[in-house]
Amino acid sequence: MEKKKKKFLDILKNKYRVVFYNNDTYEEKGNFKFTLMNMFNIIVFSLVLLIALVIYLVAFTPLREYIPGYTDVTLNRRVYEMERRADSLELVFKQKDQYINNMRRIIMGDDFESDSINSLMTKASNTNFNNITDKRSKKDSLFRLEYEMETRNNLFKNDMIADNNSEYKMVSFFTPMLGIVTNRFNREAKHYGIDLVADNNSMIKATADGTVIYADWTVENGYSIGIQHNGNLFSIYKHNAVLLKEEGDFVSAGDPIAIYGNSGSLSTGPHLHFELWYNGTPLNPEDYISFESN
Repeated sequence: MEKKKKKFLDILKNKYRVVFYNNDTYEEKGNFKFTLMNMFNIIVFSLVLLIALVIYLVAFTPLREYIPGYTDVTLNRRVYEMERRADSLELVFKQKDQYINNMRRIIMGDDFESDSINSLMTKASNTNFNNITDKRSKKDSLFRLEYEMETRNNLFKNDMIADNNSEYKMVSFFTPMLGIVTNRFNREAKHYGIDLVADNNSMIKATADGTVIYADWTVENGYSIGIQHNGNLFSIYKHNAVLLKEEGDFVSAGDPIAIYGNSGSLSTGPHLHFELWYNGTPLNPEDYISFESN
């Protein structure tokens, strides 16, 4: 047994020479000496180096993502980011749906008793105002009166209308049609606009720059057209004879959008029903626009 072991070690230590000859001239071109032990060491070192290289590629380079079954270490973070964005998109979609529903209710003339804005305006308070005394100085009363006189026709306050640069913009209203106001704004009666009577075939014009988001015919309101303006301002024109604009058209203040008429089952005669809304709240158009010619 010992002889075999010694013989095996001798074989490992035996020196060998590899000689390279030119096949045609048999001229020696090179040679190198080696032992089986050295060859074994070289092979082991190469394997260790290869294993270390593979481990480095798997642990510290993106190549690990191509290895089947290997989990991406950034997966949890990316999943969290996707869930956060999905929640944000869901909230935005809900807001858009609510806005579209409000526009539909405005256009169709639906009841707004359940609207959150109007419900807040009509919500009863438990505060007992009988015990509250209001003592104003003469200067305070004069200041309030001066301020109210200056801002009574100012529709846009604070950040009602702001562009992407947060610079305030004022909307200059154009009179949709000159005529006689036969039915005025009345929130209690749910008449959220005014009725105007004018000459037949009068032209109805856009009250401000904006985009037509509704232009269609309904049984109750006839030919109606709605325009979305800057700052969540919305105007609607009902009971027209003909519509001159389509959905998606951009209009400037004063552009003709319809012809005065008498369409829809709610129309009692030729007239224009004009409404002005801000953030889902109806406004009295007469507070901002003069409709009767001098």
